[in-house]
Amino acid sequence: MKTTLFAFGAILLACFSFAQQPAASAVPQKTLIHAAHLLDVKTGKTLDNVNVVIEGDRISSVTQGAPPSGAKVITMPNATLLPGFIDAHTHLTYEPNFGYQELGISIPKEALIGAKNARVTLEAGFTTVRNVGARGFTDVALRDSINEGLVPGPRMLVSGPPLSITGGHCDQNLLPYEYHATAGGTADGVEAVQHKVRENIKYGADLIKVCATGGVLSKGDDPKASQYTLEELKAIVADAHRLGRKVAAHAHGAQGIAWAAEAGVDSIEHGSYIDENGIRIMKEHGTYLVPTQYLGDWMRENAAKIGLPAMYAEKMKTVTAAMRQNISKAIQAGVKIALGTDAAVYPHGLNAHEFEVYTRLGLTPLQSIQTGTVNAADLLGWSDRVGSLEPGKFADIVAVEGDPLKDITLLQHPTFVMKGGVVYKNISSGRE
Repeated sequence: MKTTLFAFGAILLACFSFAQQPAASAVPQKTLIHAAHLLDVKTGKTLDNVNVVIEGDRISSVTQGAPPSGAKVITMPNATLLPGFIDAHTHLTYEPNFGYQELGISIPKEALIGAKNARVTLEAGFTTVRNVGARGFTDVALRDSINEGLVPGPRMLVSGPPLSITGGHCDQNLLPYEYHATAGGTADGVEAVQHKVRENIKYGADLIKVCATGGVLSKGDDPKASQYTLEELKAIVADAHRLGRKVAAHAHGAQGIAWAAEAGVDSIEHGSYIDENGIRIMKEHGTYLVPTQYLGDWMRENAAKIGLPAMYAEKMKTVTAAMRQNISKAIQAGVKIALGTDAAVYPHGLNAHEFEVYTRLGLTPLQSIQTGTVNAADLLGWSDRVGSLEPGKFADIVAVEGDPLKDITLLQHPTFVMKGGVVYKNISSGRE
């Protein structure tokens, strides 16, 4: 017995002594990417024969010339490196399900859908997204799961349930009165919207999404009609900004765009009927426009195939017919543009088609690429960590085979995707 007690005591002492020893500091893994070219998205210059050294999840240096030794080397002799793309308007937990079929999708299933779409989006080259609308805070759960390493996906800023007036776009309008169905973000009046902003933040929202006008894929509302009053919008923005959150406003109609910009929102989503007054106010306030243009192309080609309900189809046809001309005017007038896709209206993974559409609206290929890199990073408030390939920023890197300034459609087919120093796609080496 004495021998046993002595041995047990020795084990305890050893465990205690071990616990007191400082943990050995892990040495960050060093990786080197040696590539033919790198596009400096800030200046538009293409650097040749480049070396990007990554330590842990950050870029430590960007040089030209012979590759330095002492690192794991990834060689890309024909590739152009770019920063990971940023989509400022996604709905990862949604799919292209329209009308009454939406009612059959549970919140738990949306969370699983989000996990699938997160990987698809990441492998399409989008290493950062802003998720602007999800039921039941499924986007919060998805963001946290990605951050914890449970599922692969892009960096996420999330809004939780979008704010809506009763019966407006972003409310639940598909069920009859006896069900008393109301969407999670529904709130009317200054006091109620203040409470909803605070509630969303309580449950994990990084930003606030507000539906300032009617929409297209919703029953019984008019995209041109304003929903929230100017006073309500000001209350939403004041509380969000005071609590350190930015505000994204879904807005199609001209008055709603102007009111939202005047209230101080950080971005206007869609902007289909923007007019000269809205352009003027947005420029005065430095408000970003997130145009979501490719969805119009995709819908024109696929609306009949997917059986878009008639109550949505006519609105989609009318709005998309007007939006290109109006968005082009805003671009020509110098409104700040950040890339956003509204992916979920069409299948996830096609996000990079948005770049090409912008070049048809008056942006150069470089300016278009900037909308989904430096501009979007600025809108998100993350310019210090993403949006360009510079020392100190996250090692979020995309590669394409060729020159995207000559052929912007190359962005639709990335051959390499790295997020935080981890490779998620590498076609050139035969691994995907």
